Amino acid sequence: MARITIDYTPAIHQDAGIARLTREIVRAVLAAGSPHQYSLFVMGRPAPGVPLSNLMNTRELPLRVSRLNDRWLYRLWFRANARVPVQHFSGPCDLYHATDFVLPPLKGNTPSVLTVHDLSFERDPDSAPPRLIPFLKRVVPDSARRAAHLIADSHATARDLVALYQLPPEKITVIHSGVDERFTPYRDTLYLQRRRAYVLKKYGLGSAPFILTVGTMQRRKNHLRLVQAFARLIGNGKSGSGRRGRLTPDSELPVLVIAGGKGWLYDEVHAEVKRLGLDDRVQFIGYVDEMDLPHLYRAASVFAFPSLYEGFGLPPLEAMACGVPVVASNASSLPEVVGDAGLLVDPFDVEALADALEQALNDEIWRRHCIARGLERAAHFTWRRAAEQLLNVYARVLQQ
Repeated sequence: MARITIDYTPAIHQDAGIARLTREIVRAVLAAGSPHQYSLFVMGRPAPGVPLSNLMNTRELPLRVSRLNDRWLYRLWFRANARVPVQHFSGPCDLYHATDFVLPPLKGNTPSVLTVHDLSFERDPDSAPPRLIPFLKRVVPDSARRAAHLIADSHATARDLVALYQLPPEKITVIHSGVDERFTPYRDTLYLQRRRAYVLKKYGLGSAPFILTVGTMQRRKNHLRLVQAFARLIGNGKSGSGRRGRLTPDSELPVLVIAGGKGWLYDEVHAEVKRLGLDDRVQFIGYVDEMDLPHLYRAASVFAFPSLYEGFGLPPLEAMACGVPVVASNASSLPEVVGDAGLLVDPFDVEALADALEQALNDEIWRRHCIARGLERAAHFTWRRAAEQLLNVYARVLQQ
């Protein structure tokens, strides 16, 4: 039996994709019945009510919580060159899994696994604040080279690791995310009717059909071009063909719903909405509680995800699992996720994006096909499968 320490910090202190991925794969690993002893290491005290308490009640885990927040630990590890081993805070271990890009110093020859979710700071530097870029460009490649093995969220990220850091492909294992069992198609039951009504009211959404996108508001999510394509769709853009744009005369004008926290340079999206006169057609609903997400997906007419770069892209997968037609970018990892179950478009082509949204709203034959293929495809992505792959990686690294 090996002692394995997993960095659970992103699951506690973040609220976007990496947080959800960390929570779900740890939950699946614990449910797999592995013989190992696990410690979940958190940098900084978790706030009351965080998902960590649920994990502790499910399985009795030896938990190590540092007294320092992550900012001070990073300074100790990398900026002050103190090289204080993580075991000083987390306790002894036979394997350490760093789940969020950065591998801290370790005692002796302790083997390690590092998860690199994407290299957006290399491929798309506008996706992160300028003050963070130099740190990431120095620390992430160093961490990737020191780790015994790497986990990449997609083949696209694995290719980036090989191309940009000259890492051997055999050092990298691709583990796709899964879809939680909560994400299922809508069924006309009294409970789901009430939950849908509650969620729509909670986020200020009316009865109009809506196009949904989910993701932190930052440039690589491409919200700006999505807003421009939406304007052309409904006829508010400069290239719109008439008052109702591309929609049929008898169709109800949709709303664009943008769900996600405020990221880097989000103000320009609000400014573009105002410039295009879309204040009454675009709704910013902020961060959505995880328990509300399935109901929000199911209520949408179309899910749009025209991201410029993704390490994986969990939202379109969840939307497909909920039976919603998907329009997504053909960039980076998204073809791995969506495949032929949705419309893939050039994320820089606003006209193509508007055309895809039109087809997704109006073409009933395509919609039925897309929903069926999406459900079939989403069923192949499970957290159980991801956990089994991760446990195999642990076993290989421990045997090295």
